[in-house]
Amino acid sequence: MANNNYFIHNAKIVNEGKIFKGDIVVQDGFIKLVINNKHSIEDILLDESTEYIDANGLFLFPGVIDDQVHFREPGLTHKADIGSESKAAVAGGVTSFMDMPNTSPPAITQEQLEEKFQIAAKKSMANYSFYMGTTNDNAEEVIKTDPKTVCGIKIFMGSSTGNMLVDKQATLEHLFACAPLLIAVHCEDEQTIKKNLFNYIQKFGEDIPIDRHAVIRSEEACYKSTEFAVNLAKKYNTRLHVLHLSTARELELFDHKIPLEGKKITAEVCAHHLWFNFLDYEKYGAQIKCNPSIKSQDDQNGLLIGLHANKIDVIGSDHAPHTMDEKQQKYLKSASGVPLVQHTLQMMLEMYHQGKLTLEIIAEKMCHSPAKCFQVDRRGFIRQGFFADFVLVDLNRPYEVTKENILYKCAWSPFENHTFNSTIVSTFINGQKVFHEGEFDEDFRGERLMFYR
Repeated sequence: MANNNYFIHNAKIVNEGKIFKGDIVVQDGFIKLVINNKHSIEDILLDESTEYIDANGLFLFPGVIDDQVHFREPGLTHKADIGSESKAAVAGGVTSFMDMPNTSPPAITQEQLEEKFQIAAKKSMANYSFYMGTTNDNAEEVIKTDPKTVCGIKIFMGSSTGNMLVDKQATLEHLFACAPLLIAVHCEDEQTIKKNLFNYIQKFGEDIPIDRHAVIRSEEACYKSTEFAVNLAKKYNTRLHVLHLSTARELELFDHKIPLEGKKITAEVCAHHLWFNFLDYEKYGAQIKCNPSIKSQDDQNGLLIGLHANKIDVIGSDHAPHTMDEKQQKYLKSASGVPLVQHTLQMMLEMYHQGKLTLEIIAEKMCHSPAKCFQVDRRGFIRQGFFADFVLVDLNRPYEVTKENILYKCAWSPFENHTFNSTIVSTFINGQKVFHEGEFDEDFRGERLMFYR
């Protein structure tokens, strides 16, 4: 597949609120031209090395920028690693990812953070960045983070996988006051969760039903913590990004009247909180146990409304793989997290087929808005002079998820045996066709994301 020059002809381009039939010329890793259908092939002067691709009938989106993944490296590579999960991401149309710090060891020093970048340079098929992690005791180390070369700072204001809970008021105040770049937060109130969990242990012992997860990690726990984070950000004028909203109630804390470029406080929803609800625990059990929890149908519907109303800015995956053995434990020991990055775009395209999302909104929330939120350098749009990161999709070719085509190292997905209406045909990264019709350019490596801050 090795080639850097392409002429993509006759695609339906989904970009910046419009869908139009056009062509793209890619040279040396960048988009050289975006051409509408007023031109013919004869009008375009191309280098003889340029590969012609007939995209008639296909839709071309900017490459997905996933602002929240857990690729588990270093230290947890029995369930995932940067090589395996970035390959799965590319197959799903994801061209850039931002990975979380709760690995082993966690990325809580500048040296540990840089080690992850070095691993990715050798192994990642997609473009990459990594969050700097926080603890109750590493604020001074966090403040050294370079805004131009690191996507953000991650604070767990609620415990999840890994022991990185930050619950000291003084530490939080210091971080919100002094952070040199975007702070991304996991918001669940720990004391509320502990109280709820204690009550259910008293009632059920070790045999807590899996659907109780929705009320143990409750609406109240999410709202209380998110409200606290938003108030801190307002107090210190902090650039705050609240990850994985899971309740309709939290939406009242976010403003929809300010254009995204002017927002200091933004929010993300994850694909699984839009797709699943409380009733799905009966079918999927611990497979959809995640933090924050999947909640009611009202919450699911409210999140979709909030997305349309621009109270929610970004759709991410929160890809969080565990082995099936780790998932199939009793409630108290069952791991939280769902592997999703390979299928997130297909999930959203399915919601397009269901009439719940438009293609333009999918491009906005999965491509444009992450680029704007994080100020990613020249990615997230189909624009002349931008990196040639894009994905070709066939909206009318069914795709069945099978054990054989699941690429996660954990080797399972809640979508196994599910058929989506759309197929990811090709993924281009930095001007190279890295994935096409199930085949990969195995030698390709992505680049470190840079940020204009």
